[in-house]
Amino acid sequence: MYDFTTLGAIIGMALAIILIIKKFHPAYSLILGALVGGVIGSYGDLTLTVTTMMNGAGSMITSVLRIMTSGILAGALIKTGAAEKIAQVIVKRLGNKRALLAVSIATMVICAVGVFIDISVITVAPIALAIGKEAGYNKQSLLIAMIGGGKAGNIISPNPNTIAVSESFGVDLTSLMMKNIIPALCALIVTVIIANLLSKKDGLAVLDTDLEKAESKELPSFFKAILGPLVVIILLALRPIFDIAIDPMIALPIGGLVCTIATGNIKKFAGYAEFGLGKVTGVSILLLGTGTIAGIIKASALQQDVVSLLNIMNMPAFLLAPIAGILMAGATASTTAGATVASQTFSSVLTAEGVNALSAGAMIHAGATVIDSLPHGSFFHATGGAVNMNISERMKLIVFEAMVGLTSTIAAVVIYLISVA
Repeated sequence: MYDFTTLGAIIGMALAIILIIKKFHPAYSLILGALVGGVIGSYGDLTLTVTTMMNGAGSMITSVLRIMTSGILAGALIKTGAAEKIAQVIVKRLGNKRALLAVSIATMVICAVGVFIDISVITVAPIALAIGKEAGYNKQSLLIAMIGGGKAGNIISPNPNTIAVSESFGVDLTSLMMKNIIPALCALIVTVIIANLLSKKDGLAVLDTDLEKAESKELPSFFKAILGPLVVIILLALRPIFDIAIDPMIALPIGGLVCTIATGNIKKFAGYAEFGLGKVTGVSILLLGTGTIAGIIKASALQQDVVSLLNIMNMPAFLLAPIAGILMAGATASTTAGATVASQTFSSVLTAEGVNALSAGAMIHAGATVIDSLPHGSFFHATGGAVNMNISERMKLIVFEAMVGLTSTIAAVVIYLISVA
């Protein structure tokens, strides 16, 4: 019935994880893991293994195309200063007394409008550090505020992970984004609580050397900065509201174009698009590698064996969604890769078990934010570097990040239970 054994799929995933931890390139690690796991799981059928890997990678093409075009919006928001302006306005309006809330909301909004979570944190970090220096907040509280806000924004954004999950389950992107609004708000609240608790403990003080020198560039007005993302939101909302389908592959670049026109940078549009493409190239390549091992896992007996295990333990089938999201994201140390592998592997099983596709996608997506920031991934190092924090100090924050992700996951599960009650 299945082309590959469960043991082969597990060995392939384990090998990929080991290679990633050993700092081998994640995409190559996943491809090699898929190859080895496929050969073992098919009892040496190399032709079947390669064909399945190719089919798995091929299933990612539509997601990769959408992600590539999303780089246009991300590039425009970053290079025009729109993302920075949005952050500045939010922080300024809320003031120093609510600095941690302001930092969280700023990161959440920037990530939610289409900027990748690591770039969102890097964008807000200089503003957060400046406020932290003035108001006396330590780096730990500031970084948790940014990461937690980013996690909240990530599950309601048109980012690669959301696109991949919507593709796997065949659900509307906007509907998937809206499904996790309440879990995102819950994550935001917990983030602010944790950040405030950390601010009352001894931590790393913000030093003068941590602050960036002010740039001479003039940022656009808030209206001009928000116009591009606003256009994207309106275009994507046309489908659920008026049944007018505007694909993200169209809506996201239009938002980037509007942003460059509104900020008076239309002549630099090509350069911004190229910059944005550079930002998504790594994710796109990672997704192709992810597709190879997802293809092997999907064609293996692992799916059915996991469901059988849940039945033996008397656990309901819907729990497969958040558990898969958590484990796969932890294995790959990536929200995108984890959400993609989990949704591609278990989407058919979950829907066959009667779990609503939109709810299953939302639970997987939220689950993928729990332990996605482990040290064998780039997010861990990019965010630590944004506030000049060493590895040992950065490691201490993982448990708090997991609490934020777990909050949104629990909220997504509760919402599902209420919907079927």
